[in-house]
Amino acid sequence: MHGTLSVVGTPIGNLGDITLRAIETLKNADAIACEDTRVTAKLLARYDIEKPLLVYHEASARDLARPVLALLAEGKRVALVTDAGTPGISDPGMKLVAEARAIGARVESVPGVSALATALSVAGLSLDEFVFLGFPPHKKGRQTFFARIKSEPRAAIFYESPYRIEKALAALPAERRVTVCRELTKLHESVVSGTATEVAEYFKAHPGEVRGEFVVIVHPC
Repeated sequence: MHGTLSVVGTPIGNLGDITLRAIETLKNADAIACEDTRVTAKLLARYDIEKPLLVYHEASARDLARPVLALLAEGKRVALVTDAGTPGISDPGMKLVAEARAIGARVESVPGVSALATALSVAGLSLDEFVFLGFPPHKKGRQTFFARIKSEPRAAIFYESPYRIEKALAALPAERRVTVCRELTKLHESVVSGTATEVAEYFKAHPGEVRGEFVVIVHPC
């Protein structure tokens, strides 16, 4: 009988943002597949959990999936986590989940924090529908990505890094309202709203805040 792959949501910043079920799942797992062993080790140390760690990320997904699938084939329980948030939501995990199902393993969700939902909860917008676009392409396809947002009547949400946040704001329609959430759940969490131009000017005036992870919410037209 094949084992179980548990897709476990982990904190996006504050290590206290983890569910009791997630802790229990990690404690009961035979091994934990993670994006970066150093990051996961900090979380496990916080909750006194010692388990074998297997590296899994999209760059070498096929090769790194083999030891995980081998454990599942033996009937073992493997927990899948990423550095922060929920696996498969702009984070590694989709391919491994698909392969685990293909060999007949049970796949279960252990829900937790998502930067997307966290940002929407503090944006103060009434949203019946929106489109989530993940991370913009670094080069090829980036222009098309932002052209799509310009023509999108619904709210559009995407993630961005500190290295490209200013370019991303410059690529948006100047008068379109946006909300930019930074370092959610962490010590220096901030939420800035205004037109794309106003928010860009804010970060130019506060260069010390151009760091960490960003969630950009482009308001509906």
